[in-house]
Amino acid sequence: MALWIFGYGSLLWNPGFAVAEQVHASLPGYRRSFCMRSIHHRGTPEAPGLVLALDAEPGAVCDGLALRAAPGTEEATLAYLRDRELVSAAYLEARLPLTLRDGRKVEAVTYVIDADHVQYCGGLDLEDQARIIAQAIGGRGPNREYLWNTAAHLDHLGIPDAELHWLAGRVRHLVDNGLA
Repeated sequence: MALWIFGYGSLLWNPGFAVAEQVHASLPGYRRSFCMRSIHHRGTPEAPGLVLALDAEPGAVCDGLALRAAPGTEEATLAYLRDRELVSAAYLEARLPLTLRDGRKVEAVTYVIDADHVQYCGGLDLEDQARIIAQAIGGRGPNREYLWNTAAHLDHLGIPDAELHWLAGRVRHLVDNGLA
């Protein structure tokens, strides 16, 4: 059986596993949001960064990519993703229905935020998000690079996200003007 994974953040530009097929996809009931404090990859426990998560919101739709793991790599792909995404248990692994751009419906492994987890920070003001992202650095590098890579790949894929693009521009302004 095919293993599909929903990419909405860094999986868009750094899946880390062999992808046999990628298709634009929509996930209803969730929105892409910088609502998770990152204490490993893009920040530290002392100075957390922010990473994207899927935050449940009635009526919302998150557009991203459905990524089908290469046949024969399903177990290794799941092990890799669990090691990468569940490092602090702030994400919950769920299998959720996606609608692919070509009309197919698939179930995909999806990582959504646990709103009861201590790292959840939904509702942060955009300016506060920008200041955190501009300054934070974690084990995988500066938080701003994560934001800029994601925004660039959304543009490349033709997936609009006004909030993310505002953040990318604001963080660029803060960094370029020595305000970060």
